[in-house]
Amino acid sequence: MTPGAEQSRAAYPVRSGHVERHGVKVFYEVYGEGERTLLLLPTWSIVHSRHWKAQIPYLSRHCRVLTFDGRGNGRSDRPRGGAAYGVREFAADALAVLDATGTRSAHVAGISLGTQWAILLAAEHPERVDGAVLIGNSTPLAPTHPGRKICARFDEPIDSDEPWERYNAHAWRKDFRGFLEFFFSQCFTEAHSTKQIEDCVGWGLETDPETLIDTTRGDCPSREELLAMCRRVKCPVLVIHGSDDAISPHRRAVVLAEATRAELVTIDGGGHLPQARDPVKVNLLLRDFVCPPARSARWGRARRRRRRALFLSSPIGLGHAQRDIAIADELRKLHPDLEIDWLAQHPVTAVLEARGERIHPGSRALASESRHIESESHEHDLHCFRAWRRMDEILVSNFMVFHDVVRDTPYDLWIGDEAWELDYYLHENPEEKRAAYAWLTDFVGWLPMPSGGAPEARLTADYNAEMIGHIARFPRLRDRAIYVGSPDDIVPDRFGPDLPTIREWTEDHFEFSGYVTGYDPRELGDRAALRASLGFAPDEKVCIATVGGSGVGRALLHRVIASYPEARRRVPELRMIVVAGPRIDPASLAAPEGLEVRPFVPQLYRHLAACDVAIVQGGLTTTMELTASRRPFLYFPLRDHFEQTFHVRHRLARYGAGREMAYDRSGPEQIAEALVEELRRPVRYRAVETDGAARAAASIAGLL
Repeated sequence: MTPGAEQSRAAYPVRSGHVERHGVKVFYEVYGEGERTLLLLPTWSIVHSRHWKAQIPYLSRHCRVLTFDGRGNGRSDRPRGGAAYGVREFAADALAVLDATGTRSAHVAGISLGTQWAILLAAEHPERVDGAVLIGNSTPLAPTHPGRKICARFDEPIDSDEPWERYNAHAWRKDFRGFLEFFFSQCFTEAHSTKQIEDCVGWGLETDPETLIDTTRGDCPSREELLAMCRRVKCPVLVIHGSDDAISPHRRAVVLAEATRAELVTIDGGGHLPQARDPVKVNLLLRDFVCPPARSARWGRARRRRRRALFLSSPIGLGHAQRDIAIADELRKLHPDLEIDWLAQHPVTAVLEARGERIHPGSRALASESRHIESESHEHDLHCFRAWRRMDEILVSNFMVFHDVVRDTPYDLWIGDEAWELDYYLHENPEEKRAAYAWLTDFVGWLPMPSGGAPEARLTADYNAEMIGHIARFPRLRDRAIYVGSPDDIVPDRFGPDLPTIREWTEDHFEFSGYVTGYDPRELGDRAALRASLGFAPDEKVCIATVGGSGVGRALLHRVIASYPEARRRVPELRMIVVAGPRIDPASLAAPEGLEVRPFVPQLYRHLAACDVAIVQGGLTTTMELTASRRPFLYFPLRDHFEQTFHVRHRLARYGAGREMAYDRSGPEQIAEALVEELRRPVRYRAVETDGAARAAASIAGLL
C-alpha cells in the first residue's frame, strides 16, 4: 500500500458535503455532537484536513467538530491563480462552512499558516468565534530562521548548497516529492517521526506543484496588519508552539501571545506540527480550552474502599483474553478484595462477558483494532509491522479513551497485556501516570521481513530504538514488566545495527513468568472422558481447524475445507470440525457433506485438547495450547507477519512442537497429506509450564 493511502479511521463523520463560493467547491465534514463546536481550520494546502486525524476522534466525543479541506488539496477544488489563495479566501471558506452546518459560533483552531485564518476570523467576525487556539503559528511577527532567507528567491533558479533552496518554484517542478520529503523533515525535528513524515508526504502528493506555487502568491497580511488584527481579538486565545520549531521560530509565539493577551504553552523539544507528533498533549490542551471537564468526584486517601485494577487486554486475537482471565483469577486469590474492570473490545469482550467479568462502559468508545488488522490483510497475507504503523490514529484514539477513564475513576493498578497504545503514550507523556502500572508481552522487538528490504530494516530498528530510549529515560514508569515465557523463548536477533541483542536487553528489563496457557491441562482430567463430554466418539479421528478471534484466517479455512474430501478418503474415520470464530460468518464457509462448521466456541482449548490433530494459523496462543495438550498440529504462519514468522516459530522450535506449513505451497492435496502424516506421528514435545499465571499474578500483586 502506498504511503498516505486511506486507512481505517478511528472516527467517521456524521455528515459531509461541499460548500461552493464563487465557483470553488470546498469539502467539509462534521463529527460528533454537543453544545459547543470546534472548527479545525486547514493549514497550507500542502496537506488536507487529515492532518487533524489524531484530534478528531477524541474531541468529537466531547463536542461537535468541523473540518474542511483547504482549497488546493484533498476533496476541495484547486483553483488557478494566486488570488484564489489569499488569507481572506480561506477565512471566507471557514465562514461558509459554519453557515452550511448551521453553526452560529465556534471555537477555532489553526496550525501554521492556518493561524492567520484564525486571527482574521477572530478579529473581523468576533460574533462567530468563541475562542482561538493558535498552534505553530507561521506569521511574520518575528524574523524567520536565518537559513530560510533563501526562500525569498522563490521564483529564481537557484544552484547552491543551502538546504532551503528546495523551497523554490523551479525545484518543485523538478522534484516535488524531494521537496515534500525535505520540508516535512524540517516540520518534524523530533526523533522517530518517520510515520508523521510519511503521512504528510503522502498528503502532499495529493496536490501538485503548480497549485502549491499558486498558494505562495496569495495575499497575506504584513507584520503591522497582523499586529493590528491581534489587538482587535477579544475572545480567549491559547498559543501552542514547539521550542525546536525549525519552520517558524518560537519568538513568533511569544509576540503573538503578547499581542492577543493569550496563554502561551511551549512544548519542550517540539517541532512545527505538535498535533501530529505530540497528539496527547495537544488533545488535552484543546479539550480543556474548548470544553473544560467538570471536576469529578474522587476518592480521598482517608476514605476506605476496595482496591481496584483496570485491565487492558489486546483485541488482536483471543489468546490474550484467556491468559489475562487466568492472571486475574490468580490476583483475586492473593487479593480477595480486588475489583477488576476491563477496558477491552470485541472479540475479547465476548470471552469476558461469558465469564461474567465487569467491562468498563468506556470500552464502547474504543476504535476497533481487529477491524483495522482485517482491512490490512488479504488472502493469507498480513504485514503485521506495516499494519501496526498504519493503526496510529486508532491507537492514539484508544489511549485518549483510557485517559478519560482513569481521570474520572481512581484505580490503584493498571495492567496492560500488549496494550501498545497505553505503553507508548505513557512513555511519551509520563506525567499522565497516576497509578501502579504492569506491562505484559510475549514478544519483544520489531523484526523486518525480507520482502521489505533495507527500508523496512531501518524502520523497525528506528521503532526499536525509540522503545529502548523510552525505557532508558523512564525506567520506573513500568512498575512491572513481565515477559510471558522464558529467556530461551526470545529470538537470537538484535534490535538493529548498533542496538543490543533482544535477549540480553529483555533479560535486563523484564521478569519472566513462564508461558501462561490460561488453563492447566492436568485439570481437564481423563482425555477419553473429555472426548465423550464433547461428543467425540472413541473410533473417530477428530480434526479441529480454527484461526482464532480475527477474520484474517478466512482464506486458510476455505483451503482446509477443500482438503477435507481427500483427507476423508485417506482416513475414513476422520471427523473435521471447522471453528469460524467470532468474526467470520459460518454461512460464508461452504462445507461439503460430513464436515461441520461451528461459530465461536467458548473454551476452545478443551476441544483442542480432545482432538487428534489440529490445523491452525501461526498465532502463539493456539499453537501453545496445542503444545501444552500434546496434540499434533499443522500451523500456517501468515505471510509477512514478523511475529508468527520469527518469534512464534522460534518458540515452537524450542518446544519441538507442530509442523510448519507454507500457505503458498500448500494446496488442498498437500494439506490432506500432511494431516494424515501428523495423525501417525508420535508427539515428543517439551513440557509447557503450568504455573505461569500464578507467577505473573504474584509479581503484579506486589504493586497492591
